[in-house]
Amino acid sequence: MRRPALYSSSPPRADATGAAIVDAPSVATAPSGALPARRAKRWLPRASDPRVLWLAIGLLALSLLLVIGLLLRPANRKLTQEDIDAAVLKTLETNTLPSAAAKAYEVIAPSVVRVVSYEIGVNGRDEIETGVGTGVVIVDKGIILTNLHVVNGAELIKVVFADGMESKATIKSVQPENDLAVLQAHKIPDDMIAATMRSTHDLMPGDQVVAVGFPFGIGPSASSGVVSGLKRSFRSPEGKQEMTNLIQFDAAANPGNSGGPLVTMDGQVVGIVTAILNPSHQRTFIGIGFAVPIENAASAVGLHPF
Repeated sequence: MRRPALYSSSPPRADATGAAIVDAPSVATAPSGALPARRAKRWLPRASDPRVLWLAIGLLALSLLLVIGLLLRPANRKLTQEDIDAAVLKTLETNTLPSAAAKAYEVIAPSVVRVVSYEIGVNGRDEIETGVGTGVVIVDKGIILTNLHVVNGAELIKVVFADGMESKATIKSVQPENDLAVLQAHKIPDDMIAATMRSTHDLMPGDQVVAVGFPFGIGPSASSGVVSGLKRSFRSPEGKQEMTNLIQFDAAANPGNSGGPLVTMDGQVVGIVTAILNPSHQRTFIGIGFAVPIENAASAVGLHPF
């Protein structure tokens, strides 16, 4: 086998006789591990080396700067009531918040329906509108409260839900002494939302209320006011009926509001709008409306939630 040539970095030396002297490799005679030790010492600076001094000074300065930075860093300040008040005030100044009445309307609106009564023409096909009122869904199966005088004598009743769906409805029960009728819609929206009813036992004059309905067929419309009184009596203009234990309120109501909900600022129903005091023949609102307490209205459906 051919062997590769070996090269030396210097020519061989000769002795006195002219014979070449071949030096044994220094590695062979050196103690084990000697060469790495000499190389390590070559790279380690001595203690008297100025670089060591400057390195120590640099490390000391860096440590000192870190300590000073930690000492000067401000501590986390706790929020005070003044900070919270200032933030709230800033929010109120820069944002327009919805009114309490707007919030109440938003809650009740999905449960309010338009109620239209019809009579059938002599040909048996024509539907002649005879009255428009309001209703409120109190059970999500399509059970609706309204005024009896809105649907009394109707040959056909239709309701229109908040999403625009129209359905025929039939009278399920009546409560003439409180001018109430319970309707059952034949079809309902998939996401039907029933109103929440609230007891009137803690209702007081001066409490804010909102009336929602279809005055003169326009709506749904909202008007706000306050409870003016409790346990009021009202006699119909014809003098045929007198109702008692009514809620008096001053939120605007007109023909078409009948059967609509009277709600508190949390959107919960406390009464069913049933009448307005109107000594003239103009049928306009003069500031006094009446609603049947929801306890009476719920009993018309057989509900006793309170």
